[in-house]
Amino acid sequence: MSNEHGIHGQTPAPDDAAAIAHAFTTARRSGQALPGFPGLVPPDLVAAYQVQDLAIASWDDQVVGWKVGYIAAERRDASGDDRLLGPVFSRQLKNATGGTVDIPVFVGGFGAVEAEYVLELLEDAPAAQLHWTPEQAEALPARLYIGVEVASSPLATINELGPRVVVSDFGNNNGLVLGPEIADWTARDETDLRAETLIEGEVVGTGGATRLPGGLRAAYAFALSRSALRGRPLRRGDLIATGNATGIHDITVGQTALVRFAGFGEIACRAVPAG
Repeated sequence: MSNEHGIHGQTPAPDDAAAIAHAFTTARRSGQALPGFPGLVPPDLVAAYQVQDLAIASWDDQVVGWKVGYIAAERRDASGDDRLLGPVFSRQLKNATGGTVDIPVFVGGFGAVEAEYVLELLEDAPAAQLHWTPEQAEALPARLYIGVEVASSPLATINELGPRVVVSDFGNNNGLVLGPEIADWTARDETDLRAETLIEGEVVGTGGATRLPGGLRAAYAFALSRSALRGRPLRRGDLIATGNATGIHDITVGQTALVRFAGFGEIACRAVPAG
């Protein structure tokens, strides 16, 4: 049984956190859905990141980047974080080739696609700097690309149960498709960075960089700050998927998605079974 509220004021015992991490990673490896959250939901984001760290440590792959997800005001905790992080792994990073890219989603779980603007750090972030402003983030050199996040989890209700659950299961990430670069992004007006998403040929969402609260720089600053505070300062080559630019769009196995980035290209994807 799941408990959305968890145990307030008490961090789960290490064994409990390990059991949650084990349940999610086992389900992900086998491509199996979970009927509910495997235990008590962590009481806050600090405890949820402890679960995520244990899951990362047990996952046989290298973290190459992070997805950023926005947290609605009514779902934030005492940390005040307005966003969350989830890992992107090497084997789940794909390059758009101009054809249709297969993306893995969990049958019986949650599956969606998200249009993304993706940053790639060109320098290490100073390890001693724990807090970043958007202006400081912009000054740390990075490239910008178009991309598509595969938002998928063995748990169908992951987004309904909230950010602590999302953080516990790799941030609800199951891959990233990287497209062409957007040159000179810091010199561009973000209103010119527009996108639309189609599922099975029908437009399901429109938007762009201005859909991200605070824009690209705010998402960049959050990723730098939270990573440093977790003891994982970002390094050259790390990727940051800055957040859904047209919405979160459900997709099921066999369906195709097309994300168009005005003036910068498009990425086509087809959902296939995960595991």
